[in-house]
Amino acid sequence: MQGLEISKLTKSFGGAPVVSDVSLKIEQGSFVCFLGPSGCGKTTLMRIVAGLEEPTDGKVLFDGRDMTHIPTHERNFGMVFQALALFPHLDVADNIGYSFRYRVMDRKQRAERIDELLELVDLPGMQTRRVDQLSGGQRQRVAIARALAQEPLLFLMDEPLSALDAKLRDHMQVELRQLQRKLKITTIFVTHDQREAMTIADQIVVMANGKVQQVGSPVEIYRRPANRFVADFIGQSNLFDAILLSRTEVRLSDLTLAVDAVPADPETGETVTLCVRPESTILTPAKSATTGLFGKVTFVRDLGSSVEIFLDVDGGQVLASLPPASWQTMAHEREFRISVAPGSATVLED
Repeated sequence: MQGLEISKLTKSFGGAPVVSDVSLKIEQGSFVCFLGPSGCGKTTLMRIVAGLEEPTDGKVLFDGRDMTHIPTHERNFGMVFQALALFPHLDVADNIGYSFRYRVMDRKQRAERIDELLELVDLPGMQTRRVDQLSGGQRQRVAIARALAQEPLLFLMDEPLSALDAKLRDHMQVELRQLQRKLKITTIFVTHDQREAMTIADQIVVMANGKVQQVGSPVEIYRRPANRFVADFIGQSNLFDAILLSRTEVRLSDLTLAVDAVPADPETGETVTLCVRPESTILTPAKSATTGLFGKVTFVRDLGSSVEIFLDVDGGQVLASLPPASWQTMAHEREFRISVAPGSATVLED
């Protein structure tokens, strides 16, 4: 099954690379997030795919066709940007139907198609509403409907939900994902919000400094981060120095831990970086255990669905996350031994 292929893509501004030797394959019908901090190159990469920027080197192919130098308006890619760019002087129907003026459609066909799109984005009967009369979520839906009116081969979105409040943003994430699954349109979604990417993506492309750091499903990215940057950027992590005993075991303090993601060609006895997620950190009251890292509680944060416990371990900070019921049984304790859930530790490449 063909889709989008990005081959050795590089983009420089004033001699400084913003996107550096990026190669990706995105399957037809998948939902992919370009994720990374501001300035990492994710938006520039999407703009090259859209045809809004010319690459310095490399190619963009869709279904085997070289699109690298095809003008934007000939690519038939739908786009929704953070600013939405709706026409304030046009009503909802005219905004959605703007692209129809370049097609052979009579008035009845145009009206029927607009009705279908409004039903699709859950805005029936809004044809004559002015843009300035719409809420943020409604304007977002109109922008999506306008992009879908082109019947695009590829759907591109650059942080389209960032201006919405938290509750509406969560709601729109679910709606957008459900809509994409229904339409089965190959979609690229640019965001700096790791929670958003984890919520909606089939596949996440983590970027930093113009380069791809890791590509994988949300579960793969979270449970098996490739390097220190990914571990720090995706969720919260405890990073420890551990001694490599073999390709399948490391020693952390007086604990021997099984691992299954050791970088290639390890040397026994070398110090490696071990990543342990807070929910995989096990706390046992110090008076009841003799093994594991010794830590003292410095702060407790109750988040409702979970409790975060911050501990001082030899001057460094370790974070544990527990269900409220588990923490209640030992909330009076202030000193713990810290161990790791079996199979949850990952050795990072750097």
